Amino acid sequence: MSGRVTDKVEGREMDITRVPSSLNHSENLPYVHKVGIPQRQNLLKEFTATLKETFFHDDPMRPFKDQPKSRKLVLGLQSLFPILKWGREYNFSKFKGDLIAGLTIASLCIPQDIGYANLANLPAQNGLYSSFVPPLVYAIMGSSRDIAIGPVAVVSLLLGTLLQNEVDHKKPEYLSLAFTATFFAGITQVTLGFFRLGFLIDFLSHAAIVGFMAGAAITIALQQLKGLLGIRKFTKKTDIVSVMHSVFSTAHHGWNWQTILIGVSFLAFLLFTKYIGKKNKKLFWVPAIAPMISVIISTFFVFITHAEKYGVQIVNHIQQGVNPPSANKIFFTGPYLVKGFRIGAVAGMIALTEAVAIGRTFAAMKDYQLDGNKEMVALGTMNIIGSMTSCYVATGSFSRSAVNFMAGCNTAVSNIVMSCVVLLTLLVITPLFKYTPNAILASIIISAVMGLIDIDAVILIWKIDKLDFIACMGAFFGVVFASVEIGLLIAVTISFAKILLQVTRPRTAILGKLPRTTVYRNIQQYPDATKVPGILIVRVDSAIYFSNSNYVKERILRWLIDEEEEVKENNQPNIQYLIVEMSPVTDIDTSGIHALEELYRSLHKKDVQLVLANPGQAVIDKLHASDFATLVGEDNIFLTVADAVLTCSPKMQEHFLA
Repeated sequence: MSGRVTDKVEGREMDITRVPSSLNHSENLPYVHKVGIPQRQNLLKEFTATLKETFFHDDPMRPFKDQPKSRKLVLGLQSLFPILKWGREYNFSKFKGDLIAGLTIASLCIPQDIGYANLANLPAQNGLYSSFVPPLVYAIMGSSRDIAIGPVAVVSLLLGTLLQNEVDHKKPEYLSLAFTATFFAGITQVTLGFFRLGFLIDFLSHAAIVGFMAGAAITIALQQLKGLLGIRKFTKKTDIVSVMHSVFSTAHHGWNWQTILIGVSFLAFLLFTKYIGKKNKKLFWVPAIAPMISVIISTFFVFITHAEKYGVQIVNHIQQGVNPPSANKIFFTGPYLVKGFRIGAVAGMIALTEAVAIGRTFAAMKDYQLDGNKEMVALGTMNIIGSMTSCYVATGSFSRSAVNFMAGCNTAVSNIVMSCVVLLTLLVITPLFKYTPNAILASIIISAVMGLIDIDAVILIWKIDKLDFIACMGAFFGVVFASVEIGLLIAVTISFAKILLQVTRPRTAILGKLPRTTVYRNIQQYPDATKVPGILIVRVDSAIYFSNSNYVKERILRWLIDEEEEVKENNQPNIQYLIVEMSPVTDIDTSGIHALEELYRSLHKKDVQLVLANPGQAVIDKLHASDFATLVGEDNIFLTVADAVLTCSPKMQEHFLA
């Protein structure tokens, strides 16, 4: 009895045939399912489907289907400018939450911006500029409700280090190169978003990011020792050895005790407020306003005591007024063009990684969808416009976004409120920052970057995956002992090395039958699983490509050799069948087919029959296209391992008949 039926799950035909055996007269013999052959797809349709799944898996055109042209125009504008969509439903109740959140993050961002600008070796006003224009652009184009936009410590340090390697920060070309790098950071981000290449940032693994961020936090904190201790002559290098040598070599004559008193006192205050905020989530506003309170008190103290006369370094002058245009300062020609592009591309990718990670985190907490590609376009556009308005690279800040979230923000209007406060600061308040001590800015930065060191994440990485831990530590030590760019390079290299290792050395396993079932599982994972006499069952847990095909073939043959030695020692039946479980094999290429052919020939010389179980649609299609299915025999390709064992093992047939 045989015939063809349709598999309701996968929508393909399959053969249902009784076991080919001399015992086939029995009507009690169970059915054996053979893998069906999918219909050949049109090459253009297959290519189009693959392209769509790679770049347009979220089907961005779905809302536009069956819509009139006028509606498509509205939907297109809403897609590009999400504020047109959620703005229609905006009300006073939402504004109250956004107002409180915006004022809270503004009190946090103003002192941070001045400190981060110093970290990037840029004038203090450029840090404030970067929290005025970019947040306004993002509020119009961004889709996250919770991200707070502005300069961040890691990108500031990275930008300052890379720029300093090209030109001295005291030269006018330094500022122009910073704007050029910001412009190309924006171009990089828009390009990735427009061409839907956001998956490229996923190649930097979570473990590598954890290590990189922790290393950057340590490096940033060490750099602040200059301001915290009042050191005037300080190394330009960022590695821990150079920094500590610079610190201790000036211990007898370069430190200023008044500066240390101010810096350490307020650092203790800031860390204490952070502790309060962690202990009681309702008091989130305490660590949020603590930096501004520290700036006000320390500035007033320096002003009334004239501590600057006793060696306390102060901010001095912050340019008053709104962002001046800077498009004419961007290098579009000359030797600095390539340098600006290279620096901008690196800074843009790091900024994207941080912003997208932050956006996805808070979107998951509030249960809404975030389009990563649209986010990239929004972030890129704001940096392009920012580069033309005296801003440097801005992105989503984790500390400010967390405060924004806990303060009850509802929409991106909180960014607009923050921008308005920064504008007011630029127009009115900047002269008051003249006597702000550098030590307080160093304290604010140190307290801010401590949150980038995630010990719990490192411990979890160690428990889950040792290779991930190596990537994490490699990135960490690369940043701390070499430089930010070396640490980043190590992080990327180890991430790619891990991918290559997993691709070139896929896992394989020997399967056994679980008692009282027809289920076959890894015998190492399930000790109760038993091997079938005369049959070796191997599972390949990866696609078979040119990079691993030879290894897969040799690994299977080694399994067979080991098994043959074992059966000889135990006087068991010789191996007659080798069943390869192929359900995890998602794809196979020409090299993979050749490897299977070589495996078939090697087994044939040993009088062992190769049997395949449950190859997927893409695999079975290629097996037939290459005539390998004919070589191995279509009767030796089965839907499940149980069917294959039932056919190959006479004892199993007798068991079912009994």
